[in-house]
Amino acid sequence: MHIPNLRAIAPILALVAAGTAQAADISLERLVADPPLSGGTPRQVQISNGGNWISELRPAAGDSRQLELWARPVKGGEARRLASAAELLGGRSESLSEAERMALERRRISERGVTSYQWCGKHDDQLLLPLSGDLYLVRIGQGAQRLTNDPEVPEQDPSCSPDGSQIAYVKGGNLWVQSVNGGAARQLTKDGGANNVTWGLAEFIAAEELGRFNGYWWSPDGKSLLVLRSDESEVPLKTRARIFSDRTEMFEQRYPAAGTPNAKVTAWRIEVNGSAMALPLGPEAEYISNAGWFADGTPWLQWLTREQKRMAVTEFAPAPRIVIDERDPVWVDEHKDLAELAQVKRSGKPALLWNSEASGRHQLLLVDRVSGAREALTDEPEAVEGAVCNDGLQVVYAAARDRGRSRELFVIAPGGKPRPIDGAAPRQWRSAVGDHACKQLIVSRSAWGQPGQLSLQAVAGGAAQALPGGGEPDPLLAAIVPEVQALDVTAADGKTILNGFYLRPLAGTGPRPVITLAYGGPHASTVHFGWSRDLPLMAHWQRLGYGVFMIDTRGMTGRDRAFTHAHDHAFGVTEVADLFAAVRQLPALVANKGEVDPTRIGFWGWSYGGFLAARAMLDENTPFASAVAVAPPTDWTLYDTAYTERYLGMPEGGKAPAYVQGNLVQRAKLLQRPLLIAHGTADDNVLFEHSLRLIEALQKEGKVFQTDIYPGLAHGLAGGPGVKLHLYRTLDDFFARTLKP
Repeated sequence: MHIPNLRAIAPILALVAAGTAQAADISLERLVADPPLSGGTPRQVQISNGGNWISELRPAAGDSRQLELWARPVKGGEARRLASAAELLGGRSESLSEAERMALERRRISERGVTSYQWCGKHDDQLLLPLSGDLYLVRIGQGAQRLTNDPEVPEQDPSCSPDGSQIAYVKGGNLWVQSVNGGAARQLTKDGGANNVTWGLAEFIAAEELGRFNGYWWSPDGKSLLVLRSDESEVPLKTRARIFSDRTEMFEQRYPAAGTPNAKVTAWRIEVNGSAMALPLGPEAEYISNAGWFADGTPWLQWLTREQKRMAVTEFAPAPRIVIDERDPVWVDEHKDLAELAQVKRSGKPALLWNSEASGRHQLLLVDRVSGAREALTDEPEAVEGAVCNDGLQVVYAAARDRGRSRELFVIAPGGKPRPIDGAAPRQWRSAVGDHACKQLIVSRSAWGQPGQLSLQAVAGGAAQALPGGGEPDPLLAAIVPEVQALDVTAADGKTILNGFYLRPLAGTGPRPVITLAYGGPHASTVHFGWSRDLPLMAHWQRLGYGVFMIDTRGMTGRDRAFTHAHDHAFGVTEVADLFAAVRQLPALVANKGEVDPTRIGFWGWSYGGFLAARAMLDENTPFASAVAVAPPTDWTLYDTAYTERYLGMPEGGKAPAYVQGNLVQRAKLLQRPLLIAHGTADDNVLFEHSLRLIEALQKEGKVFQTDIYPGLAHGLAGGPGVKLHLYRTLDDFFARTLKP
């Protein structure tokens, strides 16, 4: 349930007078219109395999929902457009199968057009991209070549061999390979596409909860592929209705709800010449979260047990052998930081980079691939959020600062001390991607009110090269940026400090209403000094006379293990107690005493935040006057296996105490104050059934509430500017009626 920019604008404007702030007005229509207030926001920025080009996906001029492929020389020069849907399709309309739509939803991609691409081979002359069911090869300076011509049966998840001479893809549930220079495609697997079997695709759980979007990996020499086979025949079948205003489209979806069977995933080594060999794991290996090849040609699998208290890495050389075994009595956090350090030898082999929370907060380790012996690489005062790249000796990584409210970049070598990557500063949020040699980084830097700025920086240091995005931010953005008051809030345990932000109302006098934003769930944070896409909406609310309060409860990310594990068998408990405690402290914490009206505090949340919003209203002691719950999970027996069981354990038919206490349907009789429930009918993540169950229970209790249904839309309600405008207007109307005197 994961809910995570880019030319610099003027520094944060301290709005020293309310009159100055009020003069810069902002309408909901401008919030949703093109071009976006934040300017063109590049996606999937990469440095080419040869290190000479920087590529990215940019929103098209005049339509930010259409993405195009652009590239610029690393050594300077103008960016050029390499491909767009309009050019490649030549007037044909773009079409997507339901499987392709679901795959984009798993990646949280709501745009259309060129939504993914990759550099093909070690040279800087060609890129591969899928579009409308077919594959295209783009050669720099030569245009695009259509590699396949069968849009009715799409080629999914294409990947180039390391030398760029071949591509592999999944078609009809089977894995195929073909040359980029012509020749017939060859089918490597045979039984896919029937009996719920697919080869080479990430199953639902892998993509939605484990961050694994691939189902096969090329060997370093390009002669073999490590391929996963997924059998979903025992996964429960859900009939999902995409309800539109004029029709209903029915889709059958294999959805593994908590306590039910998962897909059976097995691993195989398949030679390009056609031979295959199984790579067996023990029965305890429920999930394969990552996979790949070591440089010596040995395949490996990273896997978790069903309860996720153990994560291990098994190599096959050729017999299976566990090389890393990570355990935690509560749960192990999945990560993608496994890598080799070619120049750091342990027992004659390259040391393995690994991320572990065993010290009490996430840190990077070196692991001996032969003996399993571990040694600390980092000892950061706060959590390491992940490795960026390594050059065989030095490792670039990101780590939290300022109690998780900032993120910085560092480089370290074994036995040395970390060095900040040039540009480190307080109260900012930096992330990066590196080139293959880990010599150059594309750094994204944002701050409060400042959309991300891209720059090209050498790991060794030196001046950064600014990389302009697809469009400049609207000058209005600088004029509406609110000054933020950072708050230290005491959690319900009376000792833990929570991060809070408060934005003052810019209209009205006396005690005024407040709208609260929180997520509350694992793997997310709301309160940080990076760019927030909701900031323009918050600025709009300020001008209507609302204060805005943002709070991160225990259980959210970016802190130490004791903080992030607070959800253990306790959805709807710790985060609710922290939220209530924070709201009750707010009037005394704000700088201007008497500004907050404690009887007129509202709440807005989406996904897990939607669960938190509904749960807050289904409580006889709630401090909230009203709340909006968008796409809320209401009965955790309906949500998927890996996410739900990680935190709550097995449901035992819904009777397990953790599931009972988190069930909102059973709390329907407690509703006493206004609640708005919004949901898309085609949501394949938090199924529409969640809201339907709560709606039915509230109706049976005779409770008055409001619903806002979005026909045919999925979890992100990505229906275009009009839909977003409708949602925002609905929020304005709801809070005006429920929070104003």
